[in-house]
Amino acid sequence: MFWQNVLWLVIGLVVGAIVGFLICRKVMTSYLMKNPPINEEMIKTLMLQMGRKPSQKQINQIMKQMEKFN
Repeated sequence: MFWQNVLWLVIGLVVGAIVGFLICRKVMTSYLMKNPPINEEMIKTLMLQMGRKPSQKQINQIMKQMEKFN
């Protein structure tokens, strides 16, 4: 009787982990589709809107800074 309860608990935890993972994956993929991460083209556009003509070196520096925060 005790082992049967332990078995049901383990099965429930495994099924819950699998379902939780699938739901989390679906939510994250839909979030990334709606809000894509920043890329070099976005940085270039933002700097041009601020009135600056960015060089590739500046864009690379900003991308490295962004990677530090992620």
